Amino acid sequence: IEAALAQIWAELLGVERVGRHDHFFELGGHSLLAVQLLSRALEAGLTFSAADLFQAPVLRELASKIHLKRQLSSPRVIPILEKGSQPPLFFVPTGLGDCSYVLPLVKEMDVDCPVYALLWPHFDDVHPPTLEAIAAEVMLAVREIQPHGPYRFAGYSSGAILAYAIAQQLLNLNEVVSFMAFMDAALPANRQSLSLTQMAREVLLDSLEFLEDESFLFLERFAANSSIGQQIQKAQQIGAIPLDRDLESLLLTYEKAAQFQRALELYEVPPLGIEINQFYVNAPARSRRARRSIGQEASSPLRGWDRVLPPEAIHAVSVPGDHTTMMSIPENRRVLARCLSTALTNSP
Repeated sequence: IEAALAQIWAELLGVERVGRHDHFFELGGHSLLAVQLLSRALEAGLTFSAADLFQAPVLRELASKIHLKRQLSSPRVIPILEKGSQPPLFFVPTGLGDCSYVLPLVKEMDVDCPVYALLWPHFDDVHPPTLEAIAAEVMLAVREIQPHGPYRFAGYSSGAILAYAIAQQLLNLNEVVSFMAFMDAALPANRQSLSLTQMAREVLLDSLEFLEDESFLFLERFAANSSIGQQIQKAQQIGAIPLDRDLESLLLTYEKAAQFQRALELYEVPPLGIEINQFYVNAPARSRRARRSIGQEASSPLRGWDRVLPPEAIHAVSVPGDHTTMMSIPENRRVLARCLSTALTNSP
């Protein structure tokens, strides 16, 4: 187990040799790499949770907590916490397929339930998936862990719409969905007729909204006549993307994100007999695409969900920060974690 774990660490952390007494985070590990570690370990049949990693970040100590376990038929679920008396809480990945936000958020939460992070299923490059198809596949992974409800989900940004689609699938099977937490998740009002290539460019630009206006405008102009790969390279050259990020991996991430975004925009959002908790920020959306597609509803605490749900079914709670810093700044994340924990405790 130690040898298998050391090999995964070495590949993820880019180091030649890993010893028994090495510390994952001191070697350069962080939340995103921790998610990749958990996923790679699951594929190798090594089962442990994110809590195990944080409690025992030294390889020898972590190896002692690992047990060999039969893989789920769909190894697309990452255990964050594995113990608790309440039904599990499932976190859905963001619109970039990223669930690294889950680890630091759950670390600040006070919960008495198992917690899992869901991963995207495989996307068919030839036949782009619908959101219903993605939701149906993710739901199978959820039901392997929890065969029957009540089910509880949380989603950040546009990933929350996938959580809603999963809830739709479960309700169609006469299951109960008792808790839905949306973290600044807006329901787009306007559809855009963009190709997948154009969508990938937009998604990449959205992920670089933190840049100063001059740098962003430079990349926006450059994007008009360049491929997504050339955009990523140019972003790396100006320091917007770290040079150590693998170009091929980034390219795949943005191409998949474009497929997911297309699926979102084609999804006919139905009214469902559920309630949602919307944790929203007051700072305006910086994203150009978000402002175009969401319009005036971007400033509403309900974030457009009152188009499909009664206003009384939407419990809006203000949290500090903007769409990014609500999660990235520790002080803001702690407030969000407290509010999320309270809502979870008070849920049926």
